[in-house]
Amino acid sequence: MSDILDKIVNLFKWPVAFLALLTVPTFFQSIPYFNFRSVYFIALIGGFFVYFVGSMSMDSATKTSMQIIAHELTHSFFAILTLHKVQHVRVADDNSGGSMGFLGKGNWLIIIAPYFFPLFCLVYMIGTTIYLRIMPMNWILSVFFGYLIGYHVDTVLSQIHEKQTDLKKVGYPFCVMFLPGANFWILGCLLAFNTRGWGGVMLYQNLVWKLSLDNMRYLIGLLSNL
Repeated sequence: MSDILDKIVNLFKWPVAFLALLTVPTFFQSIPYFNFRSVYFIALIGGFFVYFVGSMSMDSATKTSMQIIAHELTHSFFAILTLHKVQHVRVADDNSGGSMGFLGKGNWLIIIAPYFFPLFCLVYMIGTTIYLRIMPMNWILSVFFGYLIGYHVDTVLSQIHEKQTDLKKVGYPFCVMFLPGANFWILGCLLAFNTRGWGGVMLYQNLVWKLSLDNMRYLIGLLSNL
């Protein structure tokens, strides 16, 4: 079953890259959607900066180890998501890197996942959804969420470079097309969740889709007039 799913995922590699590229401007176009004056947004930004201030005093070995763990767990999460059995997750003793193994051939989504997907933020979002069933929302949750977003951004930025073997596997042209749009899209989803929950995320998807279609029509119009 995993082999069939891998083939389906691989079939959509370049169409997804094109769609991701198309959504890059929509993030900036959608900024008015976010309520930046909300106390929860102010708390989120505060938590974001708390992470970067704190990371300056954090032991570099500990920080690197945490980023490697997040990286390998995200690989593993998408391996499981595409029906692969994960065999191991390892971090080198000297923090020089990590590895994970799974059964099957795999697909591009497993390889590229750590460079755009915030696994710990997803855990927070699921946990907060359960928490809010019994307790009211408060700004402290947004501070913690901002901290996790800062951690995610720092981890992604530190791992995108020309020596990354994962990026070579999927191809640099694909990375250039896919990663900017994927990261902006994820960031938009996180910002939408902070003030409006899962309903806000769904509304944001509708907005991105609408703006992307408008941009495509505009682009087609420009090309037709050449």
